[in-house]
Amino acid sequence: MKITVITIGKKHEAWIQPGIFRFLERLRPPFATEMVIIPHSNFEGDRARQEESERILTRLSSDDFIILLDERGKNLSSPELSNLISSHINKHVVFIIGGAYGVNDDLRQKSNVVWSLSNLVFPHQLVRLILAEQLYRAQEIYRGSQYHHS
Repeated sequence: MKITVITIGKKHEAWIQPGIFRFLERLRPPFATEMVIIPHSNFEGDRARQEESERILTRLSSDDFIILLDERGKNLSSPELSNLISSHINKHVVFIIGGAYGVNDDLRQKSNVVWSLSNLVFPHQLVRLILAEQLYRAQEIYRGSQYHHS
């Protein structure tokens, strides 16, 4: 399994970068993760959403298992996320964090799962950190470690 996080936006800001790297460095196969940052569009609104979504779509292949992060998605517990990822251990699992205007319908429909971290809305930089920690937590649940106390 290969895991890739595709995110729209700026490079990691200095205040959050150590936290993201702390968790990404702890990930081991099959949970080892690459984070790809695509610059945000110079446009706004629908035009930005369309352009950013098209750039993401060019990086996807037909056999990827795609998990789109979106506030309107399904809530998953940490064990459910771990099970979801590990049940696709023979695939390329791609997490997508869209831009400020979200993603277009084509990308939403191509996604296998639409996942909401919370009913709250978070800044993109913080979403990256939360996702990195949850991937580490998913790995540790899969390994049976004591990191996650249920």
